[in-house]
Amino acid sequence: MSILSVNSFFSGIGGFDLAFERQGFQVKYQCEINEFCKKILNRHWPKVVCDSDITKVHLSDLPAAKVWCAGFPCQDVSVARGSNGRQGLKGKNSGLFYDFFNLIEQKQPEVILLENVLGLLNSHEGNDFKIILQSLNNAGYGVSWRVFNSKYFGVPQSRPRVYICAWKNDPNKAAYVLHEFAESQKNEKARLQFINPQISVEYGFVVPELAYCLAATSGRHTGTDWSRTYVCYGDRVRRLIPTESERLQGFPVNWTSPTDPDEESLYDFDSLRYHAIGNAVSVPVIEWIAKRIKSMLGVKSENLSISEIMFKYGDFRKNKPRQQNVQSEDHCRIKWNTGGIAINGDAFDCRVFEACNKTIKSNLIDFISTSYPAKKYFLSSGAARGIIRRADGQNRKLFTPLRQSLERLSEADLVQAI
Repeated sequence: MSILSVNSFFSGIGGFDLAFERQGFQVKYQCEINEFCKKILNRHWPKVVCDSDITKVHLSDLPAAKVWCAGFPCQDVSVARGSNGRQGLKGKNSGLFYDFFNLIEQKQPEVILLENVLGLLNSHEGNDFKIILQSLNNAGYGVSWRVFNSKYFGVPQSRPRVYICAWKNDPNKAAYVLHEFAESQKNEKARLQFINPQISVEYGFVVPELAYCLAATSGRHTGTDWSRTYVCYGDRVRRLIPTESERLQGFPVNWTSPTDPDEESLYDFDSLRYHAIGNAVSVPVIEWIAKRIKSMLGVKSENLSISEIMFKYGDFRKNKPRQQNVQSEDHCRIKWNTGGIAINGDAFDCRVFEACNKTIKSNLIDFISTSYPAKKYFLSSGAARGIIRRADGQNRKLFTPLRQSLERLSEADLVQAI
C-alpha cells in the first residue's frame, strides 16, 4: 500500500480528492450517490471505483488507504433549516455519519479527515458533535478540530467550516494537522470586505472585495436572495456564473461543465452545477490540511500527555482551554469552541481564530469573468424589487453599489411603461 493514498466518501465533485492528489496522494476509492456528481468524478478519475450507497458498502470493496476523508451530509445540522427543522445526526442525511463510522470501526484507517458546516458544533445543543468525538475516541483515535474560513486560503469567499482530524492512537499528530505553534492572528477589518467596492473600469462592473458563502441552491432568481453575491453593471445586475463559482471553491474552470452537448440541452445543467459547487469543500483549505497530514505520515509518534500536546500550540497556550467529558450519555447543553483536542473521552477546547498564520489574500474582482455573460444570468426588474423588499423587511443593509443598481433596474420597466 502506498503511504500516500486516500479513500473518499461523500465525494461530491471531488474537492477532497483533487486537494489530496495535488499533494501527491493517490485516490484509491470514491463513494457518492448523486448522479450528476458521479459523472464529474468519473470524468476526472475514470479508473477509480465509485460506489453509490454508503449503507451498502462492504469492507471487501474498500482498498487499503492511509487516509479516509468525508464531507458527510450537512442538511440536518445546518442552521439554514432553522432551529425547528434540524434533525442533526438523527436525520436521514447527516445520520449517514453512523454508516461511515461503522466502516471506520471495522477497517481502522490511520487518518480520518471530516468537514461540515459550522452548525455541527451546536446541533442538538452540541450533543451531536459530542457523539462524533466520543465515537472516534472510543475507536482509538486522537481527535482535533478547528474552524477555518476559506477566505484566508486564497479564495475570496466567506465560508467558515469545521474540520475534524482523527489520527489512530496519536492525538499529537491530529493536533498538528489543524493547529499551529504560533497563535492565530485575528483580522479586525473582516466585515469591511463585504462593503468595500472594487471597480473594473475596463469592463464596467463593480463587486465587493469578498463574496458571501456559496449555497447549494439552483441559482435561479427568486427576488429574495439579498445574501447572494452579485455583479453590478450600472443599471444591470447578474448572479455569479458557474465558472466563477468553481473558482471561488478552488476548482479549475469548467470542472463541472457538461461534456455532452445533448445532455446539456436535456437538463438544467446550471442548477446542477450550482448545487454541486455549493455543496463542495473548498479545495485550497483541504490542500493546506493534506500537506500537513502528508508531513506526519511515517513520522515516529511522540508519547506526550494532553497538557504537553496543548502547550505546543499557541492558541492553547494563550487561551486556557476548558475540559469537557464526552463519554457522558446525558443530554446537556454544550457550547463548543472553534478549536480543540479530544483524547480518551476528554475534550479540551478554546476559541481559535479561523485563519492559518500565513494567509493568502484574494479579491473577488480577480475571480470575475471579463466577458459579458448570457442574458439568463441577469436579474429581471421584478427580481430586483424582490431583493430590495426582502432586505428592507429584514433590516439588512445591501452593498451600496448593488442597492443603487437594483433601484435603477427595478424602475426600468416602470419608466418604459409611462
